[in-house]
Amino acid sequence: MRKPIFGITFALVTVTVASLHAHAQENYPVRPVRIIVPTTPGAGTDLSARVLAQDFSKRWNQSVVVENRAGAGTIVGTELAAKAAPDGYTLLMAPGALATIVPTYKKLPFDVIRDFAPIMHVLSTPQILAVHPSLPAKNVREFIALAKARPEQIQYAAAGHGTLPHLSMELFAAMAMVRLTNVLYKGNSGLTDLMGGRIEATMSASLSLVAPHVRSGRLRGLGVSSATRLKALPETPTIAEAGVPDYEAMQWAGLLAPANTSRELVARLHKEAVNTLSRAELVEHIVRDGSMVIAGTPEAFGAFIKTEISKWAGVVKAAGIQPE
Repeated sequence: MRKPIFGITFALVTVTVASLHAHAQENYPVRPVRIIVPTTPGAGTDLSARVLAQDFSKRWNQSVVVENRAGAGTIVGTELAAKAAPDGYTLLMAPGALATIVPTYKKLPFDVIRDFAPIMHVLSTPQILAVHPSLPAKNVREFIALAKARPEQIQYAAAGHGTLPHLSMELFAAMAMVRLTNVLYKGNSGLTDLMGGRIEATMSASLSLVAPHVRSGRLRGLGVSSATRLKALPETPTIAEAGVPDYEAMQWAGLLAPANTSRELVARLHKEAVNTLSRAELVEHIVRDGSMVIAGTPEAFGAFIKTEISKWAGVVKAAGIQPE
């Protein structure tokens, strides 16, 4: 019996498509690649993307462009990446906000878990609890005692509703059993009011901006949010050792691709990123202010994102923060 023509045709088409797909991946990239950063230029997430982009471009002999698409608490750029073709030509360098926007927004135009393929957790960056020198609290324990004596009277600057600095301070307040009042600012504009004494405190993820003022004495650094002290601020204790045991709240950056990107391409991109981040001269300016290169596996990064979402969802619920 003769085999049906359509069966032969279908088989040939399948083989041809698979062959073309494999060929495209083998020769990747054959055109410019863009890395979307859903924040403004200059922060750790942006710097990470630029270090990878510059090195990828040299090794691939192909243009790799960093495209800043800030807006709506990182949602604008993240949505753009989520809806891109899963062909490796659009990647996302996501900040820690990827986890905090899930519990703080009623509806998102994408699903953080379903719509992305994790490639690598690139780095983690400590935050710093800083106060104006006029506040009569020289360490974390004194700050907690003052906050208990003045419930809701100490105001802290937070960079936007539901951002990592905002939720990190709410986590601090819950663990220290104090009540503070947040004043929400756009970006890092709250730092100006803090230095002017109009706001008493902040939990800042911008170490590069805050650390110089701590060293000069214009601000007082009470503690860093990492598990260990920073080489950049060796005299500043961790918040955990200074009065809130087990406290840790890190900013981070990680590379992702749109969902359905092939495992082979994800593995290739992960290998390329590991190559870049293993070279000290390329990451020196990233880690100068305390960031730590992670460079873990795609699977570990995926598990980390789920853990972060769960952690901050718990903080949002406990603090009674209403999703926007």
